Amino acid sequence: MESLRITGLIPCSSFTNVLQARLSSRIINGKVGFASLWGRGIRSRSLRLRGSVSSGGNEGALGGLQDESSTVKDEKKKKKGLILGTERDGSGSVIGFQLIPQSGETEAVDSSHDDATTKNVEEAADIDGKEEAKTKVTYNIVFVTSEAAPYSKTGGLGDVCGSLPIALAARGHRVMVVSPRYLNGTPSDNKFAGALDLDCRIKLYCFGGEHDVAFFHEYREGVDWVFVDHPSYHRPGNPYGDSYGAFGDNQFRFTLLCHAACEAPLVLPLGGFTYGEKCLFIVNDWHAGLVPVLLAAKYRLYGVYKDARSILTIHNLAHQGVEPAATYKNLGLPPEWYGALEWVFPTWARTHALDTGEAVNILKGAIVTADRILTVSQGYSWEITTAEGGYGLNGLLSSRKSVINGITNGIDIVEWDPSSDESIDFHYSVDDLSGKVKCKIALQKELDLPVRPECPLIGFIGRLDYQKGIDLIRLAIPDIMEDDVQFVMLGSGDPQFENWMRATESAYKNKFRGWVGFNVPISHRITAGCDILLMPSRFEPCGLNQLYAMRYGTVPVVHATGGLRDTVEIFNPYAQGGRGEGTGWTFSPLTKESLLAALRIAVETFRDHKSSWEGLMKRGMEKDFTWESSAVKYEQAFKWTFLDPPYVS
Repeated sequence: MESLRITGLIPCSSFTNVLQARLSSRIINGKVGFASLWGRGIRSRSLRLRGSVSSGGNEGALGGLQDESSTVKDEKKKKKGLILGTERDGSGSVIGFQLIPQSGETEAVDSSHDDATTKNVEEAADIDGKEEAKTKVTYNIVFVTSEAAPYSKTGGLGDVCGSLPIALAARGHRVMVVSPRYLNGTPSDNKFAGALDLDCRIKLYCFGGEHDVAFFHEYREGVDWVFVDHPSYHRPGNPYGDSYGAFGDNQFRFTLLCHAACEAPLVLPLGGFTYGEKCLFIVNDWHAGLVPVLLAAKYRLYGVYKDARSILTIHNLAHQGVEPAATYKNLGLPPEWYGALEWVFPTWARTHALDTGEAVNILKGAIVTADRILTVSQGYSWEITTAEGGYGLNGLLSSRKSVINGITNGIDIVEWDPSSDESIDFHYSVDDLSGKVKCKIALQKELDLPVRPECPLIGFIGRLDYQKGIDLIRLAIPDIMEDDVQFVMLGSGDPQFENWMRATESAYKNKFRGWVGFNVPISHRITAGCDILLMPSRFEPCGLNQLYAMRYGTVPVVHATGGLRDTVEIFNPYAQGGRGEGTGWTFSPLTKESLLAALRIAVETFRDHKSSWEGLMKRGMEKDFTWESSAVKYEQAFKWTFLDPPYVS
């Protein structure tokens, strides 16, 4: 649908009607927000919004940023085949305008009776000669996250929140991502250069006082990227800490993010009008975990966000945002909601005899109050309900099993494409694998290993820590090195493992290479040049390296856990009349013996069964791990979320 962005026009009737009908509002620098009511007396005041919208970064935004209200036909406004349609909310108030193409086949119709949270579009598709009607439901989606690539990233969370919103926007949803505006005084600050100040200052009430925050905005690839600005996000280090460890005020920093994210859909006129109340919040890990609690405890109490929903996405349950119980009063929540976050450590985990073990657990609060829970793989959705993988929350998660689903992450198939990857020396595809062995030879030369295309080359890429099973690799290396193979490792982390890699390289000069540190181009070349990728992770919520490996025709050998078990299909050479099936090998239990057994089978298959190995490579390269595929599954979860009423206490 072609649309026109009308600069300087901020239809705010919808937001005005909502709050005037239910609340009195306070004006902050000309911006209207709900936050100003919190902790203040509620008095009747008039409402207004400043009539200015930054034009930078928003061109064309209105087309992809439609409110869930419907378009009605305006017979009086026609020009060059376009109808100037009005956007109305459920009460009939005008909230926006757009130009709609007029043709003999498409007509703007009055559908103001539709639910304001969704828009139904009937499409006809000719499949195998049959006309089939498809219903497409679109949502106003607000991602809340501590990191989103390329602006900020420390791991898979940044990848997900940098890619999934774009895939959902491409499918017609209006999508906003809210994350902090991290500035650390390095060239990486330039990543925020395209984000412009929205000139919207609001006061948030938490940690015993008022805190002023600003919002920056960039419209890119169909998504509103919104950055919360506050001095606590301006410091050296990564989003969570520096060389001295985690920041001591992380609870404050991410509490501020959650409060700001709840205000953003109400006060930010992006593309000409706000997202409004009828949003779907997708909150990621504990850093955003206060959002569903705030919706239930603070906003719905006054009738605001009564039709909104929230989905908690768990990327890593090991991190839960646990702090002393005394900090609850800082979170900006009513005292009676303490039970939602209450957490008591078992006796064995307490520091001393007088320690009562009382704490607040932000992720627990999100699990209690979110309308639905997603994990980043189907296997992980089950593991978090077990004593081994639940990190103390398995009982609570088991009680909510009916609303838990797992959806495997996608990968960026533009960045990770062996047919066009700029980081590798030779390109190849599933139809022409000749460049694969050339990449292997180039990698052997780069690492100063003997150039032997016939020798199996095994790779590992990842953090050097206990979770990734580095201790198991260390135990197995002497046995692995007895075979005629080469091994390369790339990663950084625990100093003892870094030192072990250096020592192992000295001991096996012609067979082992350890690259301490992390280098993105090198990771691409290792992925393309290796024959086998080893991933003995103790737990892996999703895992991305095995997906990259399969896309590059590198066969994964992985521990059967979480997303690794979900995505790697065990090789069976006898299936399909001897043509085989599967994309790699999984092993369990997590022991040196199991790892060695799986690796030996992979090595023997590479050496002695070339046709089977080629089948393994091609099946992996043909797998669909795109974000578009994941987005379709997320849409099903969205539909389920809105079938039930929102969480109330």
